[in-house]
Amino acid sequence: MLEMTIARLYELTILLYALSVLLYFIDFLQHNQKANKTAFWLLAIVWVLQTVFLFLRMLDTGRFPILTLYEGMYFYTWVLITFSLVINKILRVDFIVFFTNVIGFLVLALHTFTPIQHESQVVAQALVSELLIIHITMAILSYGAFSLSFAFSLLYVIQYRLLKEKKWGKRLLRIQDLAKLDHMSYVLNVIGVPMLLLSLILGSIWASVKLSEFQWYDMKVIGSFIVITAYSYYFYQRLAKGISGKAIASWNIAAFLVVLINFFLFGRLSNFHFWIL
Repeated sequence: MLEMTIARLYELTILLYALSVLLYFIDFLQHNQKANKTAFWLLAIVWVLQTVFLFLRMLDTGRFPILTLYEGMYFYTWVLITFSLVINKILRVDFIVFFTNVIGFLVLALHTFTPIQHESQVVAQALVSELLIIHITMAILSYGAFSLSFAFSLLYVIQYRLLKEKKWGKRLLRIQDLAKLDHMSYVLNVIGVPMLLLSLILGSIWASVKLSEFQWYDMKVIGSFIVITAYSYYFYQRLAKGISGKAIASWNIAAFLVVLINFFLFGRLSNFHFWIL
């Protein structure tokens, strides 16, 4: 019972860490102070939970827990989070904070969901099953964000054409103004991309643990990384090159077509994705 409770706290830590990474990504792109502050306090909670677990492990083993691979992974994550909190508070280097926490999340997820570290086989199997549920849920939520972003971009293109052709009427009035449509599509992509990235990390861990022959060149895996690349290029065009308006809306529509191809076509070509569902 106690071990299951600790396992639930580990899962809560992972979810809080994932939310913190998501908010740091928003701050990284938008310089959003509110997102940064919330991400900082969520990460602080994760650090407190990790420190408690580290202390309990010390009491249980009677030594500093760094002698095994999994103990080392846990302590490594604790160090990364500690450095992230210090950098965030003192130096304010957003790029370093975000990517440091992506690495930290990967290592902590590996530590938490790898069955070999858990003494109880029941707890190990439960954690692996719940890892799959979290992976699928986050992937679907990211696809939902991309779908809404696509809808806003499509409305942007329609509104743009109506304005250009000077077709005033009820349809024009029912559609939001171009600036708001553009902003909403951007915000939804900001939410969708890190969520899909975290889902890929968790899914890769699940497949490595559960499947006897996990193939990195599986079509669904490749397709998911292509989706990440397509939306990363969207951010590059928008933020680095300053491309906006109809051009960026058209690219966002094209990126969503990649999502559809990945979901419907590459999913059917995958060796394991439709089997697990």
